[in-house]
Formats: sequence, structure tokens, C-alpha cells
Amino acid sequence: MSAETTPGRRVRADAQRSRDALRQAAREVFATSGVHAPVREIAERAGVGLGTVYRHFPQRSDLVTAVFRHEVDACAEAAEQLAAAHPPVEALTRWLDRYIDFIATKRGLAAALHSGDPAFTSLPAYFDEHLRPALSTLLSAAAATGEVRGDVDPGDLLRAVANLSLPAEEDPAHTRRMVALLIDGLRHGAAHGHGAGSPAAR
Repeated sequence: MSAETTPGRRVRADAQRSRDALRQAAREVFATSGVHAPVREIAERAGVGLGTVYRHFPQRSDLVTAVFRHEVDACAEAAEQLAAAHPPVEALTRWLDRYIDFIATKRGLAAALHSGDPAFTSLPAYFDEHLRPALSTLLSAAAATGEVRGDVDPGDLLRAVANLSLPAEEDPAHTRRMVALLIDGLRHGAAHGHGAGSPAAR
């Protein structure tokens, strides 16, 4: 590495660290205060000035989009990691628990998605394109064991868990209990021939 390129690379590395710190801070603030929380609160949590926030994310929508996409990516990647580390039904259960945590970071995003801001128009498709396949793979593996139904549409399950998660900030334990009942429902009928040829496996 030449002396000429080192400063530039250092600047880029510093900029990436600032972006990462801001995204992480925003994720934490959004989870507790919603996506309309003051930008100053995010800057303080990240340990940077307001100028740094606006340099990396000129609009609030830029920051919301960055957090959302990063969280979708992490949630999708968790499916593969859990599948490699646990039996299929346990991997499915653990991933749905992880998905509940993901929903918490989206607090207030539903309103933002319908605000008319063009920055958000691609997010619903991004969500569907990444999380539906992740859950479909877990459902198919679990159905192949005969322990859960094989006729569950992954999109339906994503929406069901999201709806159950709406009051999570008031009583997270309640949400997890309701999702546990939902998982029990996936087991009902598993012994009656719902198999790998079902919609969840396609």
C-alpha cells in the first residue's frame, strides 16, 4: 500500500465506521422512540455531531431506509445460520423469535411507508424478496420432518407474526406467548399428509 493511497483508504474506513455507528444508533432509537425520533437523539447515541448525520444521510428517509434494509438482511441471514446450527423445527421457532425482534425495529415504519416519500417505495418488495424465501426454506425443512404442517404460506405466516407483534412494546412476553400458540398451530395436522410438495415447499 503506497503512502498516497493510505490516507484515502483511512478516510473511507472512518466514514464507514460513522455510517455503521449511525445505523446502529438509529436502530436502537427507532426501537424505543419510533422512526420520527429527533435526529439529535440518534447523533448523541452514535457519538457524532449533527453535521455527520446529514453528511451520510441527507434526509431522514435515507437513514430509515438504511436501517430497514440492514435489518432485513440480518434477519434473512439468521435463517441460514439457525438452520445450520439447530434441528429444523427449532430453527424455525428461533427464527420466528428473531423476526419478532426485527418487527420491533420497524416501529412507526408502516406510517412512513405510506407517507408518499419515494424513498420508501421499494421497501415492501425488499422485505418480501428477502424474508419470504428465508422463511419458506425453514418451513420446508420443518415440514419434511413431519413435525409441522406443510401447507403454510410463508407470506401468511410473516403477516400473522407481524400482526401479533403490534402491541409488543406494551407487553413483549404476551407477543411471544401468542406466537408460541401459533407455532403449536403449525404442528396441528402435521401427521395428516401435509408434506414437501405443499405450497411452503415450493
